[in-house]
Amino acid sequence: MRWLTLRGPCALPRCVAGIQSSLNAPGTVGSNVRGSRTLIPFIQREFNLSMATVYPFRAWRYNPSAVRLEDVVTQPYDKISPAMQQAYYQRSPYNLVRIILGLPELFDAERGESVYTRAARDFSAWKEQGVLVQEKTPCIFAYAQRFRVPGTGIVKERRGFIALGKLHDYSEQVVFRHEHTLSGPKSDRLNLLKATHAHFGQIFMLYSDPARSVESILYDGAGPAEAEVTDEYGVQHRIWRISDPATIRLLTTAMADKKLIIADGHHRYETALNYSREHAPAAPAPSERVTSQLPQPPYPEAAVMMTFVNMDSEGLVILPTHRVVHSLAGFQPEIFSRNAQAWFTVDPLPAAETSSYLEQLSAQPGTAFVAVTRTGALLLRARPEAAAELAALPEPQRKLDLSFLHTIVLDRLLGLDAEKVREQTNIRYLRDAAEAVDQVRRGEADVAFLTNPVPMEQLREVAFAGSVMPQKSTDFYPKLLSGLAIYALE
Repeated sequence: MRWLTLRGPCALPRCVAGIQSSLNAPGTVGSNVRGSRTLIPFIQREFNLSMATVYPFRAWRYNPSAVRLEDVVTQPYDKISPAMQQAYYQRSPYNLVRIILGLPELFDAERGESVYTRAARDFSAWKEQGVLVQEKTPCIFAYAQRFRVPGTGIVKERRGFIALGKLHDYSEQVVFRHEHTLSGPKSDRLNLLKATHAHFGQIFMLYSDPARSVESILYDGAGPAEAEVTDEYGVQHRIWRISDPATIRLLTTAMADKKLIIADGHHRYETALNYSREHAPAAPAPSERVTSQLPQPPYPEAAVMMTFVNMDSEGLVILPTHRVVHSLAGFQPEIFSRNAQAWFTVDPLPAAETSSYLEQLSAQPGTAFVAVTRTGALLLRARPEAAAELAALPEPQRKLDLSFLHTIVLDRLLGLDAEKVREQTNIRYLRDAAEAVDQVRRGEADVAFLTNPVPMEQLREVAFAGSVMPQKSTDFYPKLLSGLAIYALE
């Protein structure tokens, strides 16, 4: 089989998946878990294939006899506003926000303390007090989120699972990103990791499984959830603990041919990867350790806690992130509209509710956005000649609506180059389209650009091509709760 020519990051997993499917067909030598577990690693070694590796772990979890789960879990740290931070503090002295996003205190410098030293002290104390308890055996957690899609009456359920995932450099083409990261957030998360030696939230990872075999392993015949909580957005979160070795082996085998895309958590992933490199053993570590016949990372820092979600699932929702531009010198809506006609057809829209603008936008077959200024709303639709302005971008990026918006509108028309966009000197990003429009109407911004969501197919194409999207391109909804499980490195 060495003569096979495989091209692209998707070709390798398809090859392994096809072989695995054949091996597991009824009546074949591989039609059992033991056969798959033996042959798939052999194939990967033989062809030097790097694939996703998933591990069960002995998670630390909140003790239900000591605290109520709804009082202690939080949204991801980078989605916690100052008001939410204060509310979390008031809910419980054991709320996870005290660890992942603690408040500074007046005399920290004089006392030689910081939010990070307090986080480490609290984590240690909560374990000693029995507020946090550790699983007795390695396990994974099925994790389902039932929610209403914002702005609609549609109810969906997104299903995934929490486990450890092996850390890979992007060059290995196992884990793919879709956005750039900034140094500030990575420094903050590294300080927390060094102080606590633990991961408190999950990296949101996507894998492809059109047949939904992983979901079948996890959810077919599942009984009542072990834990359930409804968050401040009305999202119902449920988890099931899975410790049966046979089920875990089935799951790890099913994931053995996958490539992964980071949906949320790029900063934390890169922080964990750098930390892993710093703590790699001097002598080459074995590819994995085995505990009670279940695989474990070669060393604790070699993996990070992840939630894995099928990118082919109907429950996966990507919301648009709208752009609000403010504090421009001498912005004139009439001049903007006239200049935009070089690359777009520009049609005035009658005054209407924001929902009406979004409906008209979603009906457009090609690249389009709605620009709302103090004088009214405009529908901008890209002309064929506009594509020439994107010639310097990688081919997958040239298909993105947001590439047109950033390259032509923000940069060429408004003078906001990549540096200004990165530093957010004149731009804000909002999920709520109505609030974006209201900021313009209240005189707090010059123009708001309403956008369509990025389709999953485009995200997949950009990421697997090794490229990245413009900043704040995706908003996966809902977010993963922090505090459902904790991975301690010690």
